[in-house]
Amino acid sequence: MAVLNTGDTSWILVSTALVFFMTPGLALFYGGMVRRKNVLNTIMSSFFIAGVGAILWVLVGYSLSFGKDVGGIIGNLQWIGFNGVGIEANSDYATSIPQILFATFQMMFAIITPAVVTGAIVERMKFSSLLIFTIVWSLLIYYPLTHMVWGNGGFLKTLGIADFAGGTVVEINSGITALVASLILGKRRGYGMTSYHPHNIPLVFAGAGILWFGWFGFNAGSALAANGLASHAFATTNISAAAAVVSWMFIEKIRNGKPTMLGAMTGAIVGLVAITPACGFVPMWAAIIIGLVASPLAYFTVTYIKHKFGFDDALDVFGCHGVGGIWGVIATGLFAKTSINSSLISNGLIFGNIKQFLIQLISALITILFTGIGTAIILIVMRLFSPIRVSLREETEGLDIVEHGESAYPSFTGMD
Repeated sequence: MAVLNTGDTSWILVSTALVFFMTPGLALFYGGMVRRKNVLNTIMSSFFIAGVGAILWVLVGYSLSFGKDVGGIIGNLQWIGFNGVGIEANSDYATSIPQILFATFQMMFAIITPAVVTGAIVERMKFSSLLIFTIVWSLLIYYPLTHMVWGNGGFLKTLGIADFAGGTVVEINSGITALVASLILGKRRGYGMTSYHPHNIPLVFAGAGILWFGWFGFNAGSALAANGLASHAFATTNISAAAAVVSWMFIEKIRNGKPTMLGAMTGAIVGLVAITPACGFVPMWAAIIIGLVASPLAYFTVTYIKHKFGFDDALDVFGCHGVGGIWGVIATGLFAKTSINSSLISNGLIFGNIKQFLIQLISALITILFTGIGTAIILIVMRLFSPIRVSLREETEGLDIVEHGESAYPSFTGMD
């Protein structure tokens, strides 16, 4: 039986709490960017998943994600209801911490990933439809993809994918889902004619700060031990975010003459997204490059591609998480070094080996296709049975009152 390590256990306990804290942070980040009449619905759209996602994970999610492999696609139901998930270590995944801690750490990823998606479809989706979609999407998309990437016997894991903390499972997955959902759901009333401005930038800043803080648990915690690799992932996470902040501000200064607070915060998130798959594989100088390049890629997507094709990804989830995640997965194949992490198939492309780079490309493409097609099927089938979008009158009135009977600013009497 594996011997538990108290230092490792302590660090993953803290990391688990940090990753959970990211979901309320995301709720604030998104909430500040919408109009006053939709802020509570937007916050609720992220936060309710902390309840539903946790229950679903305990019942079947953990077992389907990390249980005994079935066809390289999904796990079995050996741990249904956390049956057999105890305080001993599981030698298959984390040998020095209790299995129940590993399962709970992974639970936090299963919570925040669908929460990220909600940013693309705010201000127009029925809350009941969002609830159903979250449950079905978790069962049919998130759990299988998690198994394919991280579960023993999973197809992409066997292929040799390098995804330290969720570039495919969390970032590309949520970004592509957001793009497909925004296309199927349709544009907000007046989109393209009405300007949509964040109603509370300080609220956005509070959320961004919490996300950056929590991301240290997200990435460094994925080492599953209090060791040098966790320290390395911690450092690369911070420097990539820092580089992306500077890069985004520079772009805004050149293009618009002024750097914005919203832009700087967006840059930070993009840098964190991009380094997520790479943080435990690439050297520090590469993390700087990853952050510097992530911002212009995302900026081009949200300022040109989005408007060129006219899709209403309300809070730019695809531009930040989808594009940032794709870049991060590819960049891992460019800059990864076996001297940093011996689990790699080979060094990255710039060190003279193309194998890991090709694996990353193939894995990113498979993730895009699996998530995109699966999400489209789920939403199209849902729409056959019931409208998934609020009525025009309800959208005009605001989802806070329509869906929850509450107002974030009941004394506010100005125009919304």
